[in-house]
Amino acid sequence: MTGVLLRSGLKKMNKLVKDNTNKEIKILAIESSCDETAAAVVVNGRDVRSNVISSQVPLHTLYGGVVPEIASRKHIEKINPVIKQALSDAKMTFDDIDAIAVTYGPGLVGALLVGVAEAKAISFARKLPLIGVHHIEGHISANYIENKELEPPFLCLVVSGGHTHLVHVADYGKYEILGRTRDDAAGEAFDKVARSIGLGYPGGPKIEKAAREGDADAIDFPRAKVHDNPYDFSFSGVKSAVLNYLNSCRMKNTEIVSEDVAASFQKAVCDVLIEHAISGAKQFGAKRLAIAGGVASNSCLREGMREACAKEGISFYHPSPILCTDNAAMIGAAAYYEYIAGVRSGWDLNAVPNLKLGER
Repeated sequence: MTGVLLRSGLKKMNKLVKDNTNKEIKILAIESSCDETAAAVVVNGRDVRSNVISSQVPLHTLYGGVVPEIASRKHIEKINPVIKQALSDAKMTFDDIDAIAVTYGPGLVGALLVGVAEAKAISFARKLPLIGVHHIEGHISANYIENKELEPPFLCLVVSGGHTHLVHVADYGKYEILGRTRDDAAGEAFDKVARSIGLGYPGGPKIEKAAREGDADAIDFPRAKVHDNPYDFSFSGVKSAVLNYLNSCRMKNTEIVSEDVAASFQKAVCDVLIEHAISGAKQFGAKRLAIAGGVASNSCLREGMREACAKEGISFYHPSPILCTDNAAMIGAAAYYEYIAGVRSGWDLNAVPNLKLGER
């Protein structure tokens, strides 16, 4: 991307972080990668002054999932009021803002374009620096907001509807992907299984709620391993196993206990996520492990990861549920470290729906 200033090294980054400790850098951040229209004002990457989210979940529930065209149109309707509310909640105006940050990928291309166009317009009109932020980097950075002591290096498990990554966070803005899903993301599998047992959309919260009433050991669903990379994930197999189980029960006229299916499926997924993350932390000698993304709000995953980390002497970090799902505060947190590193986006900033972590 033209107009982007290159990083000048991690040592310089650390010095800039230290030099800016006593300066207030106020960033207005925008997030519109899927079906949440969000804006936030974040100071120095960790102090959230406002975090406004307009969710479209009730609308998309009618269709059993996100409809991209509807999502884009709703972003257009909501983005100006959401930004106005974020500034009001922060008791600021555009005159107080030092930079504009926006998610530019990955995500739904139409939804991303709404946020990018808005950010570029504000940046141009107010003569403010523009910073494009990677959506996954935002999720990782959500951990900085409530865990003021957390600094790289650490391992982060990113689990959402579209992504399942095990990431080594070497430093601010420097990432190495140790493992990723080969097929379905964890959140995607939750949605598909929820639909198959009649729970509806969104799948994650509905599976978790049903699982509380079920027996997690009732059904032995498979835990997939990828032999050429022990840190990669695969969830299509457990999803298919659930579908096969349901079909078998219906053919045999056997009672289906949805709560047991939900609990057993959830346990199978969480077991794999926890095992891979802990194994990676032990091999790489990581003493800090974080989780991020929408599925990171799942209580089974959080409690299981907390217990596993305590057993191995690893410090465990996670954001509050409101910071796990898509929000703009996490984008403002990530943007701060880009800002002080001298990273700026040009007027050619565009939506990149398949943007890879670490790319620019």
